[in-house]
Amino acid sequence: MNTQTPITLAVDCMGGDHGPRVTLAACRRLLAARPEARLLLVGRVEALSGWTDPRGQIVPATEVVEMDDPLELALRKKKDSSMRVAIEQVRDGKAGAVVSAGNTGALMAIARYVLKTMDGIDRPAIAGQMPNFKGGGTTMLDLGANVDCTPEHLLQFAVMGSALVSVLQNKEQPSVGLLNIGEEAIKGNEIIKKTGELLRSAGSAGDLNFHGNVEGNDIFKGTVDIVVCDGFVGNVALKASEGLATMIGGFLKNEFSRNIFTKIAAIFAYPVLSAFKHRVDHRRYNGAALLGLRGLVFKSHGSADEVAFETALVRAYDASRNQLLDRVRERIAHAAPLLLGEQAERAEPAVTPV
Repeated sequence: MNTQTPITLAVDCMGGDHGPRVTLAACRRLLAARPEARLLLVGRVEALSGWTDPRGQIVPATEVVEMDDPLELALRKKKDSSMRVAIEQVRDGKAGAVVSAGNTGALMAIARYVLKTMDGIDRPAIAGQMPNFKGGGTTMLDLGANVDCTPEHLLQFAVMGSALVSVLQNKEQPSVGLLNIGEEAIKGNEIIKKTGELLRSAGSAGDLNFHGNVEGNDIFKGTVDIVVCDGFVGNVALKASEGLATMIGGFLKNEFSRNIFTKIAAIFAYPVLSAFKHRVDHRRYNGAALLGLRGLVFKSHGSADEVAFETALVRAYDASRNQLLDRVRERIAHAAPLLLGEQAERAEPAVTPV
């Protein structure tokens, strides 16, 4: 008999490129694998009418945030969108986490407006996994929410990323690397150098396990568990990783359609390339966490199929079950003296009245 406490997820069933055709199929897969799970399926009632499993309750929403909707429209006008209603389920305590494949900018803006930012966090960040050659994933943040970051923002990302990995991968002290153009502490611009100093201080204080600077190839080597960078660099790396998987898939397909010699070569190379394709398959790493909010929000890739969307659901489920929010709060509170000290140093000195 299963005695686990049920974990409820709110699912934006209308989001993404495929909508209910994919999201509902993924929900069925999740419930088959985790019978104790419960779901709040948010969307247009007519689009969800085929759902019959009593473990999933339909929550009506009359509007949909489209992938190309302007941010102002999604945030200010579509107040009954499936995305917003799903996030409100977390705010109201009806769900432990929300999953959406919808517009990333809209998801971050609405989540930040509805849930608010956690104490001690200036900017939420997007944390996701990149495949590495060790057969696992390297967690990377930020993946696009914050283009311009201060050293303090990057320190916050490192602390939040450590909490995420400790919960989802059962590593109490995951290693953290700062993405740079070289391993030496003297490398990089002034922001990166200052961030390195902060992360070393945080490591000495026991706030995180700082490995040092890492380079781009270390992401895929799996040199560290977590790689910290600003959102501009992180998003470029993410798209490059997805492009690699697409390129390998295209190669496998095309080589079998050429002349007899390339067909023979492809037959011998196929097992190795196929295994490599599986290892870098972005579907295995789908589901980026929006960290720093007062609620758990997970972003699925917009083009996700049912396998990929199920992966995002599983990550959200595990994060909620293992109380990720509490772990983030604990780690941020522990690092607060360092953050507050750095902020005080930059503040203008008080003027004593005469």
